[in-house]
Amino acid sequence: MPCALTPEQLRKVVEFHGHECPGLTIGIRAAELALRKLGASGPDLVAVSETDMCGVDALQVLTGCTFGKGNLIHRDLGKMAFSFFRRVDGKGFRAILRPSARGGMDEEMGALSRKQADGTATAADMERADALRETLRRRFLDLDLEEMFEVQDLPVRPPRPARILQSVACAACGELTMESRTRRFDGRTLCISCFEAVEQKI
Repeated sequence: MPCALTPEQLRKVVEFHGHECPGLTIGIRAAELALRKLGASGPDLVAVSETDMCGVDALQVLTGCTFGKGNLIHRDLGKMAFSFFRRVDGKGFRAILRPSARGGMDEEMGALSRKQADGTATAADMERADALRETLRRRFLDLDLEEMFEVQDLPVRPPRPARILQSVACAACGELTMESRTRRFDGRTLCISCFEAVEQKI
């Protein structure tokens, strides 16, 4: 069935993100799927995004998962895939956008995007690109969730809850750094930035 979220929920997502676009709509539908399969949002819900695109903003608004609470995790894999877990019982799933969900528009949209990027797009090209983006956005809203995403069961446990760790002073710059993000070099404890400045392989 098409998107079952309320107009008010959709308005809040667009307001938070700043504009409507196909990428945001992918996140809207992924969040809708999570809420349908795992229940209401709350501190026990964890989202793992394999992309850093627009849809992550929809996850934050609709599921309540955020980086600050430690229940929104970014895995930089460049895939249009999202995993959701419920910590209380370990139930979860991974949703991957089906290529067919894009309706065969990628080739034309890609060509227009390249023209826009290199400055050769005409006014007609820009108008066509906008029309395609809107068509794709509406398509994503109208698709059944089963048509839009391939859903996989996950054999792994949810990520551990966020922990408050000790901060230590970097021996080079003196800035306090979470101990799990420090590096040892030549007998000194360094923050990542100072480590990268002196480590010879980089």
